[in-house]
Amino acid sequence: MEREVALEMRGVSKFFGQVVANKNVDLTVYKGEILAVLGENGSGKTTLMNMIAGIYFPDEGQTFVNGEEAVIRSPQDAFKYKIGMIHQHFKLVDVFDAAQNITLGVKTPPAPANGKNAFTRFFSKIGHRLQSGLYRKKEVAAEVKKIADKYGFEIDPKKKIYDMSVSEKQTVEIVKVLYRGANILILDEPTAVLTPQETEKLFSVLRKMKEDGKSIVIITHKLNEVLAISDRVAVLRKGESVGTIETKDADENKLTELMVGKKISLNIERSAPVNPEDRLEIKGLNLKNHEGVKVLDDVSFTAKSGEILGIAGIAGSGQKELLEAIAGLQTLQSGDMIFHNPKKDKPVTFFHKTLRRVKELAQEGAFRYENGETVDFTGMSDKQIKDLVNEGKVLFKEDEIIDLKDKTPLQIRELGIRLSFVPEDRLGMGLVGNMDIVDNMMLRSYRKGKSMFVDRSRPGKLADEIIGELEVVTPSSHTPVRRLSGGNVQKVLVGREIASAPKVLMAAYPVRGLDINSSYTIYNLLNKQKENGAAVIFVGEDLDVLIELCDRILVIGSGKVTGIVDGRTADKSEIGLLMTKTKKTAEESVKEAAV
Repeated sequence: MEREVALEMRGVSKFFGQVVANKNVDLTVYKGEILAVLGENGSGKTTLMNMIAGIYFPDEGQTFVNGEEAVIRSPQDAFKYKIGMIHQHFKLVDVFDAAQNITLGVKTPPAPANGKNAFTRFFSKIGHRLQSGLYRKKEVAAEVKKIADKYGFEIDPKKKIYDMSVSEKQTVEIVKVLYRGANILILDEPTAVLTPQETEKLFSVLRKMKEDGKSIVIITHKLNEVLAISDRVAVLRKGESVGTIETKDADENKLTELMVGKKISLNIERSAPVNPEDRLEIKGLNLKNHEGVKVLDDVSFTAKSGEILGIAGIAGSGQKELLEAIAGLQTLQSGDMIFHNPKKDKPVTFFHKTLRRVKELAQEGAFRYENGETVDFTGMSDKQIKDLVNEGKVLFKEDEIIDLKDKTPLQIRELGIRLSFVPEDRLGMGLVGNMDIVDNMMLRSYRKGKSMFVDRSRPGKLADEIIGELEVVTPSSHTPVRRLSGGNVQKVLVGREIASAPKVLMAAYPVRGLDINSSYTIYNLLNKQKENGAAVIFVGEDLDVLIELCDRILVIGSGKVTGIVDGRTADKSEIGLLMTKTKKTAEESVKEAAV
């Protein structure tokens, strides 16, 4: 039986100056199906969907809805054609409840005024406004409940947005477009911040909507979810249509080859930790945000050298604050952060130590000569001490034990603790938009110069290596980073931090928004750091990746550590349950402390 077409795009193109976002794209969406749209970063997925949703207008081509040509110049036009888009970043008013957000902007046609004088018309308008969605609370709640019951949503129309979890907010967004009568729904990365249980609930709802004849388009980077939920997959590459494949005929390797244009390996080779040693001890961290709300509650764990410690949790559970606290960017209420600096048998230098501090440590018996004899600077001049140190003859006896709580962010960085955090505003932390890639590399090295002139050769070489290895799309290494796409800016930031060979590397969401090829490159780079003896702390959103990449996984919920599991034996359901758990029994706490 021939399927009925809900939406069709023919030869659609979109240009931003000389940049080609989409070129001659054809796309067909059938009624009662779930279509996944895949592609690398910069392949034009979101631009194409934004044209359907009325955010952009195509420069070339035609769009047809239910067989008739549709001119969609705004989101309001899209609603007229019963098209609704659920964006990755929700468009909700926090101080309103669910029902108010769902009806916000919905206009009901006014009833005709019986009288013809001004007095009658005035009160007719007032009455119409009182009948709008913001005031018809009982009627709206009843309509919302009807939609929820039909598709299996769980929603409280009276609950304020600021009291909702991420999945509840997403539910409000979906119900909002359904309330407006949408038959074609576009979801942009809908599972990015959901637990496995929440993802399965969402998929159950989408399947019921599909059975009801709705057409659903999903943009996602998670190939396992594409295979689990979609009927067909449309693939874009460099802004052009590569083709469409039935999901039943696809697998991860085939989809990846279509996206990238070549075969790539999708295996993360996780090696066993070699001689792991305690590198970073976190004890009883407590932290409040600027509003006085506790965001870290008695957090304790140990990161070891030569391992990757994953951190899993629902968005906003304290992951960001935890890493920023370790990096010295947050002021703790209490707790200790003990860094075991691997200095044993290594030469002392003046890069991290002042002459005064070197003298103090020598008095404490912290140094030895190559023959094992304890260093004693008694009776030596400052010049003699400096000469011994600069010649590399003064060695550490043991590793240094340092409390990071007393250190500035710069001192912490100089100890070899690197924070690579990729926030929504990628240029908001670590990179300067108006500076080129070379100068952004130099931000980490200019202090090491030995003259009044900075050395640009090493940063330039590093910039070229990152551009080549991570396939950064840029005219040259001298292009300002603000001119790069979001994904390429992210590659520059993460590449620079990984290249610094840190003792502790904290990578938060390093592959957020990256295509699968670039993501696996980052995973392999993290593994190299682990094999080089670094303690890697990896905060990720994809539980499949956390389980495949990490040696241990720490789960955090509402600012508390709710469990630590072995990455080799853990499963998604176990981690998902821990992500939604906020309290521990005394027996569980003892078990976790023993891990």
